[in-house]
Amino acid sequence: MGFGHAVGYGNRMRRRIVTTAVATPAAATTVAATTAVATTGILAAAVDVCCVLAFAIIGRHAHHHGDTVSGIWHTAWPFLAGLAVGLAVARYWRRPLAIGTAGIGAWLGAAGAGMVIRVLAGQGTAAAFIAVAAVFLALLLIGWRFVAMTGNHLWRRSHTSRQRG
Repeated sequence: MGFGHAVGYGNRMRRRIVTTAVATPAAATTVAATTAVATTGILAAAVDVCCVLAFAIIGRHAHHHGDTVSGIWHTAWPFLAGLAVGLAVARYWRRPLAIGTAGIGAWLGAAGAGMVIRVLAGQGTAAAFIAVAAVFLALLLIGWRFVAMTGNHLWRRSHTSRQRG
C-alpha cells in the first residue's frame, strides 16, 4: 500500500471531491415555494400597512381633522409601529395569511401596542376611541385574511374538482 491509501478505502481517500449545484425538480420546487412564501409575506405586510393607513385616513376624515400627508402620518405612525411589533412577535412570515397567528398578531400589535405607543407619544386616547380602533382594526386586519383564505380554499377546491374529472 502506498501513501494516501487506507485499508478498505481504495482510491477514495485520494480523490478530489467536487461539488456543484445540480438543478433538480425538487430543488426548483423548493426555490419556487420559498419565493412564493416570501412574496406572500411581503404582500401580506403591505396589505396590513394599507389597512392601518385606511383606518387613520377614515378616522381623520370622519372627525374633520384634514387629510394632509403629515396629519395622516401623525395619526398612523403609532399604529404602524405597533403593527410591526405584533407581526414580529407573531413571526408572521411563517404563515402570513393565517388568522390565528399573523392576523391576531397584527391586530393585537396595531390596536394594543399601537395604543400604548400613542399614549407614550402624548397623543390622546379616549375609551370610545380605544374600542372603535380595536374593532375597526380587527375587521380590517383579520377580515382581509379571512377573505383571502376563503378565496384560496374555494379556488383550490374548484381546480382540484376539475382535475378529478
